[in-house]
Amino acid sequence: MDPRTALFQQHRPRLFGLAYRMLGSPADAEDVLHDAWLRWHAQEGTDLDDPEAWLVTVTTRLALDRLRRARTEREHYTGPWLPEPMPTDAERPEAEAERSESLSLSFLLLLERLSPEERAAFLLTEVFDYRHAEAAAILGIAEDACRQRTHRARTRLREGRPRFRVDAGTQRRLLQRFVAAMQRPDLASLRALFAEDAVHISDGGGVVRAALRPLHGAERLARLYQQVAGQLSGRAIRFELTTLNDAPALLIHEGDRLGTALWIEIDEAGERIAAVHALRHPDKLARLQAVTKTRAPTSLS
Repeated sequence: MDPRTALFQQHRPRLFGLAYRMLGSPADAEDVLHDAWLRWHAQEGTDLDDPEAWLVTVTTRLALDRLRRARTEREHYTGPWLPEPMPTDAERPEAEAERSESLSLSFLLLLERLSPEERAAFLLTEVFDYRHAEAAAILGIAEDACRQRTHRARTRLREGRPRFRVDAGTQRRLLQRFVAAMQRPDLASLRALFAEDAVHISDGGGVVRAALRPLHGAERLARLYQQVAGQLSGRAIRFELTTLNDAPALLIHEGDRLGTALWIEIDEAGERIAAVHALRHPDKLARLQAVTKTRAPTSLS
């Protein structure tokens, strides 16, 4: 490997982590890195005082351009939009890099509250620890403007961010209870899983069946999943407990096909499910499908 390629590869995990958090899609993040690599390669023979700063600047601006286009597309998206998960045990090194709460799927969804410009400023300063002056230079704006964007982002995120954290063990136990209730879909057992103000969000993208708007309330969610369990009855269904974006999640396989990737949020008492996110869009599930075929499953059924 030539020195220039080696230097790009050295910074690739950080660049991927930034692009993925900006876009919520590993495939889009990889596209951004490919474009950044082409521009990096075109710089061959040119001395740079700070190669990392150059790469982060190019990656951020490419991701910003792509996110602006994506935001327009998502305005016409059929039903709710959910980020594309990334398997924690993926072999790609960038999938293991820069791990923190900011990689969680719930946090990526929360970032959708921000404008592209606010999202970039917030990630650079609050997640990747750049000073406001450095982030402003990366974004090509004044330092005061960068501070204002970061402040607005913090305010918006604070409104939707949980006030508490739940350990992975609690999430895993509730997912196991959810599977048990789905296998014997008694309405009372299902209802007992959910907080009174629980919400269900599903992303089918208009390609497969999914709720076109969030559903609210323990009773409504219990009836929904009793109906889903009935529809799955008699099929070759396998539930697999896994880890996505460093948090417990559930994969529901229908025969040889991955039909749903599901992750949850927990109530403040740590006893019931406060939110269910169900990703059903086949294109988004394709990456997970490929990974699950290459590893030994942790099956719950």
